Amino acid sequence: MRPALTLIEGGKDGARSALQRLYQTCGPAVRSRCRYLLKNEAEAEDAMHEVFARALKGLPAFRAESSLVTWLMQIATHHCLNLMRSRSAAWHEQTERLARLAPVAVGGPSTVEGRDLVRALLSRFDDETQRAAVHYHVDEMTLEEVALALGRSVPTVRKRLEKFAAVAHQEAARLGVTDKEDSHG
Repeated sequence: MRPALTLIEGGKDGARSALQRLYQTCGPAVRSRCRYLLKNEAEAEDAMHEVFARALKGLPAFRAESSLVTWLMQIATHHCLNLMRSRSAAWHEQTERLARLAPVAVGGPSTVEGRDLVRALLSRFDDETQRAAVHYHVDEMTLEEVALALGRSVPTVRKRLEKFAAVAHQEAARLGVTDKEDSHG
């Protein structure tokens, strides 16, 4: 039995204690995921707290089919993608405003443009394909791990990722972007 699962089975107090330790150790990673997807520090902080609140509420249903960290990242990804979807109209206005302000982030303007392109590309797909793409390309999960996380078969996940890759390649060709490295990274 996994050590984290043993802590959870200690009852409510044990679960809260385990979640508190998990918050201390995984909070920065969850916040980073939220920041990556939402591109807003304040929203990322709020999202991180929501993720842990949902984890605490859903802890009794945790089946240990994955690690607690993977489970938290799934909750974070799902929550952030839902937030992005809910503000899709506002997203266009924000992107235009950011483009006018010419923001410079770590890595320079091209990094910001790349992130905006990825967000725009993700917004073209359904929730499950978005989650599959993030788990595979950002989390670097294997096809089998993504399939398990989504509760789908490997062939289904492969089809979704191939569809995502085809659209990404079309968009890259349209923009004149060339592949500099393997597409899985």
